Amino acid sequence: MNLRPRHGEAPEKIDRQTFSRRFRERFTDPAFRAEDAALERIEAIAWEAYQDSRKAPLTRKAGPGYADPDYDLALDWLEAHQAIRAAERQRLSRTRPARVLVITGSARNDGSCPGELSKSWRLARLAEVELEIAGIEADLLDLSLLTSEYGQRIFPCKACVSTAMPLCHWPCSCYPNHSLDQVGDVMNALYPRWVAADGVLLITPVYWYQSPSPLKLMIDRLVCADGGNPDPTSTHGKDAARAKQLELDGWDYPKHLAGRAYGVVVHGDVAGIESVRHALCDWLDWMGLVDAGHKARLERYIGYYRPYATSHGELDADQDLQEELRNVARALAVAVRDLRADSLSRPDARLRDPRPK
Repeated sequence: MNLRPRHGEAPEKIDRQTFSRRFRERFTDPAFRAEDAALERIEAIAWEAYQDSRKAPLTRKAGPGYADPDYDLALDWLEAHQAIRAAERQRLSRTRPARVLVITGSARNDGSCPGELSKSWRLARLAEVELEIAGIEADLLDLSLLTSEYGQRIFPCKACVSTAMPLCHWPCSCYPNHSLDQVGDVMNALYPRWVAADGVLLITPVYWYQSPSPLKLMIDRLVCADGGNPDPTSTHGKDAARAKQLELDGWDYPKHLAGRAYGVVVHGDVAGIESVRHALCDWLDWMGLVDAGHKARLERYIGYYRPYATSHGELDADQDLQEELRNVARALAVAVRDLRADSLSRPDARLRDPRPK
């Protein structure tokens, strides 16, 4: 079989004029005009970095413990890798209380255009209280901050895994890419939070029958946690042919987040809650996480076919939903405690998957 990477889709690099127009867009404010001369000099440096494809300008030798100790690894990646290892050591040491990562998937908050906080955030706060009552630390990850905080973003997954699994590094090495101005990506800060957690609680609305884009971006970028390569030197960075051969030589598709417990809450207003809940649970199952039971998987409508303007009032009135949400958190708390005590029954835990891909 021909393993040569297939080429021909990507266009040539953009020209100088197009680069200049895109570079200058961030300096549209007339207040920058006093520094046009300085911006011109900075643009010239950025153009040179783009032309030379200087993705990772700061590197050091990988050193002992890597397949190629002399390979130059990006400092960004090394820092994220070290943070992940520290988080895993802390989790396994049992020197701190159990921790649940509570994730709100809504893109809405009152710090940007919508002018109002999200119902997902309100539900997350209810869950936090129940987890804390159970003696569990709640680490709230509010993905709506991607829409309202300066310089915070999650870039799309580039799908290295579809070329070969070992080309997808754990943690992701695709970003930052300084030559393409792909910086400010928050995933290197999120990977350690996932690793440090004993359990995960996803709370999200439905956007057009699917997960909101901030949540989906994070999900896609977590593909490296499901079979990803913890040693980028083994593929010499992004050497596709080398990665293909490495996979065919035998790859064990390590599940870096397996064994954590999870709960899922999906809410909507007219349609889509069942399919989104199923998709999220199927994803977490595939990643090797452990569901916390039937009551930890919830989908409900809030203000079914009622006006958007009154949806928070509908949530106020739905005391049953609020109690169901608390039950999700309670079930997850029990599962986390049992997992840490190695007493949670998992009948399939020792079975080998004949199709690990």
